[in-house]
Amino acid sequence: MSAPVRILVTGGTFDKEYDELTGQLFFKDTHLGEMLRLGRSRVEVTIRTVMMIDSLDMTDADRAVIVQNCTQCPEERIVVTHGTDTMTETAAAIAATVSHKTVVLTGAMIPYAFGSSDG
Repeated sequence: MSAPVRILVTGGTFDKEYDELTGQLFFKDTHLGEMLRLGRSRVEVTIRTVMMIDSLDMTDADRAVIVQNCTQCPEERIVVTHGTDTMTETAAAIAATVSHKTVVLTGAMIPYAFGSSDG
């Protein structure tokens, strides 16, 4: 059996929804559970929604919360869903603090809810 994985959800285009009336993108809930079910994942996964924001709105304080979640979770393997605009800043914050764990950041250019997502 594979080692457990922690998925930290932070928002980004990955989890945005589209309001057809206003034409605006917004956050409702993460699609990660559905994606894992559809992919028939057999990996033990714990999903934690840390925040649901656009990465352009992410602050250093938000990054500190992500880093804290990475360091405090018991899993050694972590996936962080993140907006692509400031992913490198968050990656640098994690790399400067989190050691002895594998942390992967991933994002999307097209929301999952659109059906043709790259996430």
